[in-house]
Amino acid sequence: MAALETPVCDFDLPAPAFDLPGVDGQRHSLQQLRGENGTLVMFICNHCPFVRSAIDRIIRDARDLASAGVNTIAIMSNDTEAYPADSFDNMVAWSREHEFPFPYLLDADQSVARAYGAVCTPDFFGYNADLGLQYRGRLDDGRTGQPTAGAKRELYEAMAAIAATGRGPAQQVPSIGCSLKWRDS
Repeated sequence: MAALETPVCDFDLPAPAFDLPGVDGQRHSLQQLRGENGTLVMFICNHCPFVRSAIDRIIRDARDLASAGVNTIAIMSNDTEAYPADSFDNMVAWSREHEFPFPYLLDADQSVARAYGAVCTPDFFGYNADLGLQYRGRLDDGRTGQPTAGAKRELYEAMAAIAATGRGPAQQVPSIGCSLKWRDS
């Protein structure tokens, strides 16, 4: 498992458009899914220990952010031939098991991950209502375990501020996770 950190936030960078199949059998676009006050696009997968340890906190934050007008979107971009645990069927099963409150989309050709510059799972991209990037940080200090007692909900707090003001925090701690599993060119 190669752990990578995300780069710093490139404030106001526009969100790349996409149209991807979801585990619900429908196609979804960024324009359909964007939130009134913000949009959280995250790259996750089924097998990554960083994601697996944080999935309940990710789901909690997505539910809490919905009341602030922030929609959450999960995208899985790993090479499913090399990593069958991330197959579409397993995406469907995992999203049902955890009752994802957000669309879980497959980026089979990895073009969306490349357009966003995603590097790891989880990788969080927090956008304001105008789809300008405002957050590229971590969920919290949990890594592959529970966060420390009294830890800030960094992603949640950043996205709540973005929903209220349109701006993300100046200081952001990079997310860390398993490298995206790219297909051989």
